[in-house]
Amino acid sequence: MGLLDILLGRTKPVVADLDRLFALPSAAVTLEAAAGFTPTGRGAVCFATVEGAAFEESHREVRALLDADTDRDGSPVELRQDDYGYSWLVSRRAPDRLSALVNDLHAVNSQLEANGFGPQLLCSLAGFENLSGRRLELVYLYKRGTFYPFAPLPDGTQRRDNALELQVRSALAGDLRIEPDLSRWFPVWGAPGL
Repeated sequence: MGLLDILLGRTKPVVADLDRLFALPSAAVTLEAAAGFTPTGRGAVCFATVEGAAFEESHREVRALLDADTDRDGSPVELRQDDYGYSWLVSRRAPDRLSALVNDLHAVNSQLEANGFGPQLLCSLAGFENLSGRRLELVYLYKRGTFYPFAPLPDGTQRRDNALELQVRSALAGDLRIEPDLSRWFPVWGAPGL
């Protein structure tokens, strides 16, 4: 970062630390104790859709890497698009296999990054729910290197349970690097597979 950047108020972008994803299993223990949410076994990586042979080859490599896992519980990895045109690589594992799900998310991010598609990576998320069926997603922002909770209200509207999100933020502050800027806690309405 140079003097001109400082004068113009530009900041150095945060480097993504994909190893932070490995903190999710221990955070899940805290989340269950503090709020009663357990893993669903569903997770996804979201990235901006890119056209071209290089990206198609990278996508095939990622799918082959994950589908080669013989311990996938019979659930293939799916590539889906949302209503906004973003691509989601969705992985499903048994709910008690959060570590394997985190490995999937890390592998997808790492492979796309290694093939030069890091700028297209947006976020990764892992699903949780409580005994009454309430959903909660822990979202990892690739470009910020931080997590935040996303808790849609169960009434089917596109509204969030802000109180629950703040409760989860407080509970997980010691386990995960939580995004401090609440305006970056983007909703992930209609995330495929979740």
